Amino acid sequence: MNFENILVEKTNEIATITINRPKKLNALNKATIEELHEAFKDLNNDVNTKVILLTGSGDKAFVAGADISEFAHFSEAEGGKLAAKGQELLFDFVENLSTPVIALVNGFALGGGLELAMSCHFRIASDNARVGLPETSLGVIPGYGGTQRLPQLIGKGKAMELIMTAGMMSAEEAKAYGLVNYVVTQEELKPLAEKIAGKIIKNSSVAIGKAIEAVNSGFKDGENGYKSEINAFGACFGTEDFKEGTTAFLEKRKPNFPNK
Repeated sequence: MNFENILVEKTNEIATITINRPKKLNALNKATIEELHEAFKDLNNDVNTKVILLTGSGDKAFVAGADISEFAHFSEAEGGKLAAKGQELLFDFVENLSTPVIALVNGFALGGGLELAMSCHFRIASDNARVGLPETSLGVIPGYGGTQRLPQLIGKGKAMELIMTAGMMSAEEAKAYGLVNYVVTQEELKPLAEKIAGKIIKNSSVAIGKAIEAVNSGFKDGENGYKSEINAFGACFGTEDFKEGTTAFLEKRKPNFPNK
């Protein structure tokens, strides 16, 4: 599928999605959100894609925010629909993919950009990255899951401070609070992501999908994470990957997972 705002590459079971709007610092507009949805959906359905890397073009920004010009004159109802549709199409969608998604934060990740990075399963950053949720400086609040995911990741107090002050964190500060897993140079960002992805690929993609489901359930209202874990654990016993993994262990060889 041809896209106007993103690039998609595949190499050795690793797919890379690059948000490609450098003149707008990769800001998210409606068209880009829709294209990202289609790309993630297609890659998640591709049995030959085991890990998805998400980054922004250039060396200045992952995503510098949402495209404010698209919604500056929205009504209350339109604003609510904007948030609901965005969460459904992209942010919640990415969080609940069974294929692991790693955000490569290669510069500014602000507003919707940080919200997109937080919807990924984990994040690594370049040392020039700056992250924050500046929405209150525009008279609005984060609407793509930021008020929920940021406290989950860094704690309520610090999240409240960042949201209220519309401030930014450096990459190292983000790492100290657990918002990103690693901080490296721009040049090392993609190689590190590929190294981590290579470790993920060696394991059962079916089990990884179940693990994502179980972890996420612990953060959802009305769901019992422990019960979800029990159900997901039991479901693994009915998979070909479980049979191969346990057989390989007992035969003292490396498993060759069919990913079924």
